[in-house]
Amino acid sequence: MKFTVAATLALVASASAFAPAPNANRNTALNMNLKDAGKAALAGAIAFGIAAAPAQALTKSQINELSYLQVKGTGLANRCAEVIGDDSITPKAGQRLVDMCIEPKAWAVEEDVGKGGKTEKKFVNSKVMTRQTYTLEGIQGKIDTSGGITFIEQEGIDYAPTTVQLPGGERVPFLFTVKDLVAKGNGGTFKAGFQMGGDFNTPSYRTGLFLDPKGRGGTTGYDMPQGLPGLQSGEEGDDELFAETNKTFDITQGRIEMEVNKVNADDSEIGGVFVATQLSDTDMGSKIPKKVLTKGIFYAKVE
Repeated sequence: MKFTVAATLALVASASAFAPAPNANRNTALNMNLKDAGKAALAGAIAFGIAAAPAQALTKSQINELSYLQVKGTGLANRCAEVIGDDSITPKAGQRLVDMCIEPKAWAVEEDVGKGGKTEKKFVNSKVMTRQTYTLEGIQGKIDTSGGITFIEQEGIDYAPTTVQLPGGERVPFLFTVKDLVAKGNGGTFKAGFQMGGDFNTPSYRTGLFLDPKGRGGTTGYDMPQGLPGLQSGEEGDDELFAETNKTFDITQGRIEMEVNKVNADDSEIGGVFVATQLSDTDMGSKIPKKVLTKGIFYAKVE
């Protein structure tokens, strides 16, 4: 009996330890310059301690020793490994970054905040509503060492549909991703303080095969589900109806800034913090997207 109670308490403690912290021209018009916002947020992330390792974080070697049953139900599969060490690694020509893991820790959405009759855009802290499947894993790509380190993302689980909720209850879906990332560094050696950042592409949250409640889709479904033709040139409401009916696959641009704070030369591992900014879902062209800010940690291995 004592053994059963002890085992139950250990399982509950293990699960809680890994729980997430509380907390016009289509493509041209939707894209935006996010470089400055990303750098400012990265500085804030470091200042407020996102760089600190979470309680009971595990290294890659410790995670590899666990069985499936030891990981199941704990949330560990949604966690990035911890790196221990203050070494440095100078990558050589032909080497790659592999097993990259990008784990969000905090989310914010840009909103118009009003006070005293005036409004200004501010990032509002949001709560993640997606279950623990929002971490990117197994990302890899080549390292270009000419003129400093440049990481070019090529493959991996590099996207994760995610939804966050604003304090007022509004939910904002977006595709968290780093597809086609080209991140340029500020030096030729991975060490504490090394920074790299670049732009990536954000595909549409939904594909062309998705059908809305009226059976309309991008590549399949109805063109006009209304009983009578709804569009009448020049009539009020035509633009809204056209946007709902004309489904588009929007590819927008985001930006990520990363800073290394831990390096283990023996295991060729690097770890640090990141800040990413991107646009939310457009509901296939019918909604104006919001700017989403994501902060968290990352892990990668030089191979």
